[in-house]
Amino acid sequence: MSRAASTTPLRKKWRLFRRNRRGSAAVEFALVAPLFFALLFAILETGIMFFASQVLETMTANASRLIMTGTEQNSGTSSAADFHQKVCNQIPALFDCSSIYVDVQTVPAFSNVSFSSPIDANGIFTPPSNYAPGGSSSIVVVRVFYPWQLFVTGFGYNISNMAGSKRLLTATTVFQNEPY
Repeated sequence: MSRAASTTPLRKKWRLFRRNRRGSAAVEFALVAPLFFALLFAILETGIMFFASQVLETMTANASRLIMTGTEQNSGTSSAADFHQKVCNQIPALFDCSSIYVDVQTVPAFSNVSFSSPIDANGIFTPPSNYAPGGSSSIVVVRVFYPWQLFVTGFGYNISNMAGSKRLLTATTVFQNEPY
């Protein structure tokens, strides 16, 4: 009888514990919260990265107009550093000017335009350093690169294409210079 008497309160306590629902919401939230916040931060980071990519596209198009109209070539100070500074003058707080890389090439025909990846197999970015804005009626390719630092790369969501959890944002404009 002593054995039955000692297990009866234990069974009763176990039944009461199983019926008690206080705190279950906190436990369920603790189980779901990490995944919810990881998903939330991944969505926010992806949205900000796409916004930054669009800003980079706009900056590239605006700077390319200086070459297309001949303003850059006729300025008397047409150099890679000068053009880089003109691109940097358009930068909002989203970018760091020291991490912007500009590549300007002249090609003989639109069919000759080709884009090779500046990222090697190890994820190392080697920025091209061409500056050939061409002359009147030249076909020009302007590419602007920016290594974007990513923070949410866990849980199987990793959109980096460079070493160090970075994604290379690239903006490209191909055009024919005006006959200035």
